[in-house]
Amino acid sequence: MKIAGIDLGDKPLFLAPMEDVTDPSFRYVCKMFGADMVYTEFISCDGLIRDAAKTVAKLRLYDYERPVGIQLYGHQIEPMVEAARVAEAAGPDLIDINFGCPVRKIAGRGAGSGMMRDVPKMVEMTRRIVEAVRLPVTVKTRLGWDEDSRNIVEIAERLQDAGIAALTIHGRTRAQMYRGEADWTLIGEVKRNPRMRIPIVGNGDIDSGEKAAEAFERYGVDGVMIGRATYGRPWIFREIRQFLSTGVPMKQPSVRERVELAKLHLAKSLEFKGEKVGVLEMRRHLSCYFKGLPDFKATRLKLVTLTDPEQIVATLDEIARVWGDYDASEIVPKPLSHEV
Repeated sequence: MKIAGIDLGDKPLFLAPMEDVTDPSFRYVCKMFGADMVYTEFISCDGLIRDAAKTVAKLRLYDYERPVGIQLYGHQIEPMVEAARVAEAAGPDLIDINFGCPVRKIAGRGAGSGMMRDVPKMVEMTRRIVEAVRLPVTVKTRLGWDEDSRNIVEIAERLQDAGIAALTIHGRTRAQMYRGEADWTLIGEVKRNPRMRIPIVGNGDIDSGEKAAEAFERYGVDGVMIGRATYGRPWIFREIRQFLSTGVPMKQPSVRERVELAKLHLAKSLEFKGEKVGVLEMRRHLSCYFKGLPDFKATRLKLVTLTDPEQIVATLDEIARVWGDYDASEIVPKPLSHEV
């Protein structure tokens, strides 16, 4: 599969952009386990134009993560065009437009999946951004606003005509949020549409090698994007790749292996963000590596409250000592609703 000149190989696996999740340290570990394409957290065009420090910090990219995309969202055309130019200057491999985020504070303002209520504006915004930058522009969106407007087949054609280089489709409407099962039938219909020439990436509920294989074989997508299932389980990319190659499920990492991974993840968070912010923003990740361990409440509380990195590492070592022989196949991370 290629996005413009970016060669991602056969059946590529994408890390979905997730707010407060896909920061540089998480992208690092996902890339380590074989993610073929990663994205920043989604970035507000308004924050970027205002030069808000927290927003601008999300533009920091590193050579290890290439190819990497910067994802933008906004509800007004001119600010989005300006933000796309700023994002391009940060040196990503592509610019991705978020037409998929369903949360009320985003969609309610007409951004994210809210743009699906005004398809002409969505198409015009896309066209203007494509014209404004030299990098490939891609889009991530949903099936439609609600069950009465599942119009992704038409939208896909119009976005392609506006010049995008690839399209990612989440198999739910905005009204569904993350409820129920993702419906891949319309994703497959977009892919089978003889008018479509650009790659189609499918997204929604991919949490195993078996589901990824079905997405490729049954629906014919060019790539698969994985979101919530990566949280506390960044090795899922290796897991899926092994299944696609051999048909054999991968053995889940042991508790001790997860401890070492959590230490590496913490070290990268400290490296990229400094001690204070690095610790605070790792809290959402640390305990998720160990979801399902019995009698873990007190230890989990330590992981999400400690501020000293040395004490956190000591707690991780304690986890290896106490639960090191626990059957890791029973540790199942709880899915989150951060995917955009």
